[in-house]
Amino acid sequence: MNFKQALGYMVISTLSFTFMNATVKYLVHLPAYELVFFRSLGTLVLTLSFLTYHKIPVLGNKRKLLIYRGLAGVTSMTLYFMSLKYLTMGTAVSLRYIAPIFAAFFAIFLLKEKVKFIQWVFFGIAFGGVMILKGFDGSLDPFGLILIIGAAFFSGLVYVTITKIGKQDHPVVVVNYFMMIATIIGGVLTIFNWVTPKGIEWLLLLGLGIFGYFGQLYMTKAFQSGSTTQVAPLKYIEVLFTVSVGLLWFNEIYTLWSLLGIIMIIGGLILNALYKSRAS
Repeated sequence: MNFKQALGYMVISTLSFTFMNATVKYLVHLPAYELVFFRSLGTLVLTLSFLTYHKIPVLGNKRKLLIYRGLAGVTSMTLYFMSLKYLTMGTAVSLRYIAPIFAAFFAIFLLKEKVKFIQWVFFGIAFGGVMILKGFDGSLDPFGLILIIGAAFFSGLVYVTITKIGKQDHPVVVVNYFMMIATIIGGVLTIFNWVTPKGIEWLLLLGLGIFGYFGQLYMTKAFQSGSTTQVAPLKYIEVLFTVSVGLLWFNEIYTLWSLLGIIMIIGGLILNALYKSRAS
């Protein structure tokens, strides 16, 4: 296991996701379904090319679960993209990361897993951060909060579904189903909400899929290069990058309350990730 290599991969991954977030924020005047379509189409081309080159069956084995994962994923992505119109990037990304709390609830009933008391304490810290954002950050848009909580809810379903799929399907097959379903749904709905991009916006739209693909690719490489205990907390570097980009490029303003809420959310989830990694 090489921690330095894993750290390098995770930095590339989180930077890729940060650039994707920034691109969506810049293009937020376009319909969310249009953004979903281009983000998914760009990655779909890459995943299909990978599967074809390596002669991996595209349809996979757990097809019903793969479809469920795709539907939950496209719903989460759409709600997340919509929320960026109303929330700062750092707030949206942080709130999206509460998905493990929902996943824990789903896992109890769907996977018959047990959640330790200490994990509920960590989730409580993270949820306290959400309450601080909601109650004390006057700049937080209520509709944006509803959208991002919905995105986290469906993202929690994605986690549980991927766990159910397990190793019975190649990771790229799982991603490919997600991108294929998102491309179809985003494409159909875009027909009724199309807004023609202008100039460089076309290039940025194509970049969405590339950033998303490399973000997922290098996150996978990071987990393959280091132990889960070391690597899992590193994914939250994305929040630091995203807040920085929001401040520098979009002149976003973060109050002390919003920063405290973000720190509590990420802190609670990092503690849970460390505990799960060491307990497994």
